[in-house]
Amino acid sequence: MSSMSGRTLALATVTVLALVATSACGTSSDESDADSGGRVKLDVNGQPPKTQAFERKLFDQHVARFEKANPDIDIVPHEGFMDPKTFNAKLAGGKLEDVFYVYFTDTRSLIEKKQAADITDAIKDMPGRGDIQDPLMKIFQDGQGRQYGLPTSNYSMGLVYNRALFEKAGLDPDKAPKTWADVREAAKKIAGLGDNHVGYADFSKNNQGGWHFTAELYSRGGRVAQESGGEWKAAFNTAEGKATLQDLHDMRWKDDSMGSKQLLQVEDVQRMMGSGKLGMYVSAADNITVVAKQFGGKYEDYALAPVPDAKATLLGGEGYMFNAKASPAKIKAGVKWVQWRYLNPGLIEKNVEDYAGAKLPVGIPMPMVPDIFEGPARDRIEKAKQDNANMPTGNYQAFMDAAPKVPGVIEPPKAQEVYAVLDSVMQAVLTKKDADIDALLDSAEDKVDAIYDAS
Repeated sequence: MSSMSGRTLALATVTVLALVATSACGTSSDESDADSGGRVKLDVNGQPPKTQAFERKLFDQHVARFEKANPDIDIVPHEGFMDPKTFNAKLAGGKLEDVFYVYFTDTRSLIEKKQAADITDAIKDMPGRGDIQDPLMKIFQDGQGRQYGLPTSNYSMGLVYNRALFEKAGLDPDKAPKTWADVREAAKKIAGLGDNHVGYADFSKNNQGGWHFTAELYSRGGRVAQESGGEWKAAFNTAEGKATLQDLHDMRWKDDSMGSKQLLQVEDVQRMMGSGKLGMYVSAADNITVVAKQFGGKYEDYALAPVPDAKATLLGGEGYMFNAKASPAKIKAGVKWVQWRYLNPGLIEKNVEDYAGAKLPVGIPMPMVPDIFEGPARDRIEKAKQDNANMPTGNYQAFMDAAPKVPGVIEPPKAQEVYAVLDSVMQAVLTKKDADIDALLDSAEDKVDAIYDAS
């Protein structure tokens, strides 16, 4: 759930990565490689919608620059990213683009079903291959290490908190909670302010409850599912899973620090944060922009810290894969396009300057500055971001410092189906004082195992 459940949060550009636009018609895999001018014709998606005027203009400028530098390639852009409602139909109908956008959670299935092209040979000489974090590259690999796509952006979860409320509650805004015990204590103090203040909020519907349970479980070192012998099984009915739910139950019912209104989803919590009534919740960095731009918050009030306990963090993101029926010429051209457009530190530095010039947010740890690089390339991009920042970057420094050290774990297979089951667990814990956590976990385990057994 790329920083979202039901794909609701932002992912592809600074302010709007959540807007998954309706994909335009793709290209038939039977079409000729070359256009009338003898160039390789390459259909790609990922063009921002017209409602995102600046991002659309920048993307189209990049297409023009790329084509000028590569006169043998004709980029045919298609609006939109990945719409789960239309993706399978486009795939089945032969209308999928040569280069298409995917979420990290979709790569395994596409590889197993042979619906994406093997690009291993095409990336052997790709510039900057060694600068990309290897765990992200592995998300696009099969069991033999063959490559089927390239990561272009990722997010990881952290703890968003309201610095102004921390100070008002007598907490140090420069010292974020480091453990779940710390979160609970801070939440009590914030709720103690009265006047409908809520210390900590969580999601529990539209699959977002299961998504957040996953993020919180990962932070404690637990897992939602594990693979053994090629088979997946539920793995959340553990001490870590019970502790996750017990803490939520106790904050809700013993501490009264989560408020009486439950069955929340992301927009509800963002609205609470923007109103100045909420102290903390788990999210990715993109929420800060949404809270400020859509719900009246002030950027300077919000900080992002590592997830409590920080034994692991939920990792999500996206990349591009290649049509299984694409010719070697198209694959070669596609790799060149993806590398130049998305995996090019020099271009990303220029993007940072362009965004700053347009007075769009620069400095929040999220795209347009994708955290997919390591080593000198990452340092170079981070410097560009710091040099052009128009956001309070110190508010996010703890998160950025910890990011390379906290292991990232992607969502489980069949994530949406699993999250739907776990939603009911979160709902029960947050709405029923006498919820039986052991029984809830036992029942959910049986249901999730049945989902995996049926696949």
